Amino acid sequence: HLVLRFVMKLTNKNNFVKSVLITGVNGLLGSHVANLLVRNGFKVFGTNRPGSKPQISNVELIELDLSSNWSPDILPQKIDLVLHFAQSQQFRNFPDGANDVFSVNVVSTQKLLEYARNSSVKHFIYTSTGGLYRNEKSQLNENSPINCVSKLGCYLGSKMCGEILTQNYSSFFYTSIIRPFFIYGRGQNRSMLIPRLYDKVKNSEQILLEGRDGLTINPIHVLDAAKTVLELILNPQSITFNMAGPQKISIREIADVVANYLGETAQYDFVEREPHDLIADISLMQKRFYKPKLLFANSLSDVRQ
Repeated sequence: HLVLRFVMKLTNKNNFVKSVLITGVNGLLGSHVANLLVRNGFKVFGTNRPGSKPQISNVELIELDLSSNWSPDILPQKIDLVLHFAQSQQFRNFPDGANDVFSVNVVSTQKLLEYARNSSVKHFIYTSTGGLYRNEKSQLNENSPINCVSKLGCYLGSKMCGEILTQNYSSFFYTSIIRPFFIYGRGQNRSMLIPRLYDKVKNSEQILLEGRDGLTINPIHVLDAAKTVLELILNPQSITFNMAGPQKISIREIADVVANYLGETAQYDFVEREPHDLIADISLMQKRFYKPKLLFANSLSDVRQ
């Protein structure tokens, strides 16, 4: 990465990124990307919610509540790259959390895009979600159908709005949209899918499965995800792409792997309903940026609390 960065500096000085602003820098992906960028010589600014404890070092922190009526004046006057990783914490809380979701995922995205336009930004990266796609039996590529508006709901609808807003600024700077599928890793909120399954097995709680095995996914370890983002930064382009892992694995397989690791027996409850798999086609990600390598069974030490 250092060699590639040096080559880019020599061959494309106008587009070389030196300073980075990361929203949600204390989050799972934000913190790992920040640490990777710092190690590779970038100047990193990061926004974190007021009162939250910094989890990273060598990053200039900016306390900012994206759900408030905030002003871009609090941000650095000049920046090369914006990584918009922040997510509303109220994404499961509809309708009570709808205003928070809208403020963070839509209003703040628009404010950041305008800030980027006025701050000579070269590249804006927005994290959306693979949850936008319509569930299908085949792998989901970037051209697969998006769910109809009535089925997206508040959170997914807000992410779709964020994508549309971001794409409209592609004439001013590179606009990249990442659609992650089930990122997991050390320090993740325990309410998210992978750590939640881990805790259920550990606590002998029943896991609800559709059909025999539940849905199948291809989750990505946060270290692979962070390396993918770094490659995107080093190879800037306007693009929308899926970000997921190399392994297709069902919910039952995930729980059984955890059970074997813990020396426990996973407890299941079954629903006679066909599971709706969410498997990302990552051909574009692998061709343009990075081939993920980490398998779930080899990463359990990063999932335990």
